[in-house]
Amino acid sequence: MIIKPLIRSNICLNAHPKGCAKEVQRQIQYVQSQGKKRTSPVNAPQNVLVLGCSTGYGLASRITAAFQYKATTIGVSFEKEGREKKSGTPGWYNNMAFDEAAKNEGLSSVTFNGDAFSDEMRAKVIQQAKEMGIQFDLVVYSVASAVRIDPESGEMYRSVLKPFGKSFVGQNIDVATDKLITISAETATPEEAEQTVKVMGGEDWQRWIEQLKNAGVLAKGLKTIAYSYIGPSLSHAIYRDGTIGRAKEHLESTADILQEKLAPLNGEAYVSVNKGLVTRSSAVIPVIPLYLSILFKIMKEKGTHEGCIEQAERLFAERLYVSGQVPVDENRLIRIDDWELDPEIQKYVSERMPLINEENLAELGDLEGYKHDFLVTNGFDVEGVDYNEPVERLDQI
Repeated sequence: MIIKPLIRSNICLNAHPKGCAKEVQRQIQYVQSQGKKRTSPVNAPQNVLVLGCSTGYGLASRITAAFQYKATTIGVSFEKEGREKKSGTPGWYNNMAFDEAAKNEGLSSVTFNGDAFSDEMRAKVIQQAKEMGIQFDLVVYSVASAVRIDPESGEMYRSVLKPFGKSFVGQNIDVATDKLITISAETATPEEAEQTVKVMGGEDWQRWIEQLKNAGVLAKGLKTIAYSYIGPSLSHAIYRDGTIGRAKEHLESTADILQEKLAPLNGEAYVSVNKGLVTRSSAVIPVIPLYLSILFKIMKEKGTHEGCIEQAERLFAERLYVSGQVPVDENRLIRIDDWELDPEIQKYVSERMPLINEENLAELGDLEGYKHDFLVTNGFDVEGVDYNEPVERLDQI
């Protein structure tokens, strides 16, 4: 069968197995090439747990740990498996490609497909670590989900993307038509805000670290890191100052709590504020796709544009594993969004945002680049893949 992208409301409903595998290989080759240029740190990670390992920053972190630093990795993600005639989620194919590549390189990797929010999954990971005789010296928390079931109460929480105070109206790019569309978001209720924090805040991250610590599978001197985003002021009303932003603030404050809890192990807990990128979730946030298309254009011109793998590689090499202390800002946040928020870059973006329309979208912004990144997250538009070649089965790569 010939596999073409099925896009509805800026969500791609299918994935291309060979495209996903090829993109994973591209990321692997990137970190391997970077590894040849960099001096290997004495404190490089050896045993790494990645929670939310299948796409985006989680996948890039796992690839960097394994293929640049030769670490043993355990990954956890919740993906829909492919069937012979029905597509799985991109992350399912990404995980298969990662494990296959790791095996070929002689690297040890184990991937669990299931609910990272559950205590049952925590127990599986702990048991696996004990069977392998390892203690984690790096735990990456990159879980992204709209729903979380509380492991104690059984209550289901749902996150929402809504502003506080007043409703938000903003433009977005319809990737299927190249048109600009208007999206509105009503104000959040206190209950919606609370539930969003329950899903996307730091509660689950803390539960993971506490249970891993109590089980004795955390190494002395370990690091744990979660990912956040701040972005430009033009997006703050819908993002940083809304329900998601409140959850991110909770996540960031959790790092300080974990820093204290890990003191007996001389452990460290950080939140890395990363660059805005095209993900399956950011594509449906008002204003963000439009902002990213302009951002990408100027950053590519300046030679500072990065994707997930470039960000993760720089985070590891120039922040987490440097001699001396990890560089942080006044709020103890790692800032790997430094190139995005460069004043010159943001001045360019702010000048063009009010001018952009459907006629000049491709001129003032990087429309093609944005669409490319959107498609690549689902295994489409990947260089070196013949999309006219039939795919025999959708349950393999």
